[in-house]
Amino acid sequence: MRNVEIKALIRNPHEVNRKLNELGLEPPTLINQHDDFQNIPHGRLKLRSFEDNSGELIHYERSDNKGPKLSSFNKANLCAEPCEDMSKVFKRALGFYGEVKKVRHLYILWQTRIHIDFVEGLGNYLELEVVLEQDQSVEDGEKVRTRTNSVISQLNIDRNDFVATAYVDVSANKK
Repeated sequence: MRNVEIKALIRNPHEVNRKLNELGLEPPTLINQHDDFQNIPHGRLKLRSFEDNSGELIHYERSDNKGPKLSSFNKANLCAEPCEDMSKVFKRALGFYGEVKKVRHLYILWQTRIHIDFVEGLGNYLELEVVLEQDQSVEDGEKVRTRTNSVISQLNIDRNDFVATAYVDVSANKK
């Protein structure tokens, strides 16, 4: 699976939410997430848990540069064992890299997932993910993302606020 994504700090989340509502999008889905990142040699591995104790195991590789970047990922949905128990196993087996707790407001626009995230200890962020279909190229994703660039402009997101790395890395650099 692949997507093209971009992440940016939001300086005025209430204004961004107001402007997203003005676009006539469906109300957002509210998702509470807790991501535990493991030590691995390549890419990132996170165990994401939700309030109902279900979760996802996600491995992804993505460059750390500001602006649009291709992310390749594999994801497995978990529901048989509580994620808390799985987290203990992973921490013991692989070592613990860090954690991210966030509240996500998910909007959908065309092929784009718009996340308005409140990340505990970091603040508010916008994340756009253009989910690529299997037969779509990165260039196709860029075309879709170009349509979403107008959304970035409408939301008054300053390109200087683009973030290159994952939240877990931003958090580690703050310490």
